[in-house]
Amino acid sequence: MDRQTQAYAFALTAVLFWSTVATAFKLSLRHLDPAQLLFYANIVSIITLFLVLLVQKKLHLLAQYSKYDLARAAALGFLNPFLYYTVLFKAYDLLPAQEAQPLNYTWAIMLALLSIPLLKQRLGLKEFGAIVVSYFGVVVIATHGDFLALRFSNIAGVLLALGSTVIWALYWIYNTKDGKDPVPSLFLNFVFGFPFVLAWTLIFSDVQVTSAKGLLGAAYVGVFEMGITFVFWLNALRLSSSTAKVGTLIFFSPFLSLIFIHFLVGEEILLSTIVGLAFIVLGTVLQQLSHKKAVTE
Repeated sequence: MDRQTQAYAFALTAVLFWSTVATAFKLSLRHLDPAQLLFYANIVSIITLFLVLLVQKKLHLLAQYSKYDLARAAALGFLNPFLYYTVLFKAYDLLPAQEAQPLNYTWAIMLALLSIPLLKQRLGLKEFGAIVVSYFGVVVIATHGDFLALRFSNIAGVLLALGSTVIWALYWIYNTKDGKDPVPSLFLNFVFGFPFVLAWTLIFSDVQVTSAKGLLGAAYVGVFEMGITFVFWLNALRLSSSTAKVGTLIFFSPFLSLIFIHFLVGEEILLSTIVGLAFIVLGTVLQQLSHKKAVTE
């Protein structure tokens, strides 16, 4: 198997797993509250990433982190996993999965918006148009297609889902200044984020659960949403002759996710969800194309 074929294999595996996590969130939240889901998923993710570092023989890289690096990892750990997944899981608790998943997918657009004040990047007219297209899709989904009346299905859930994109975008913006290997850095984020998760769970929930299905769901989330899938994607990018060849595959994920949501969660997928998601993906594609054109000019 040549390098490009391996890259496609890793990328498709990552896309497949990422397409299942919205379903895993929703099914798990039938048995656990958001804090409990994050608590147990965080534990599993730490174990998973430690094993990845062990297999990749990268544990020694952790010794290279200075006190400043560790403090930075702790700050980023507050953003992800603690704050990001606390907000995201609550959004999934309030919204149907078919709404929460596409709304969360707008993080790439939020990344472009926050890059203006934080990274001093400029926003062109085409990029602005792409953002308008994406957020029109958000309104279509959030209002179930009744966007002229602006009657939102669950305004709190919608705001939480969109709020999660702000947190995720901030996490990746601050990560751009970290030149270290991303896998040990992610491991440290989850290690340092765990005390915040533990405190939140003890104050607002309970670590004791009796649902085996809930724990199994949390384990799945910890392995595939917070852990190994990220490594698969990194390998795909490393092996591919160009990021574009595997990068476009990620756009299949939200649509594939709707199939899992329909058949496993049992949600009837609304036409407004499909239309809105199409606008979100179209806007994201246009934004990325505009950005690449601006870089090459």
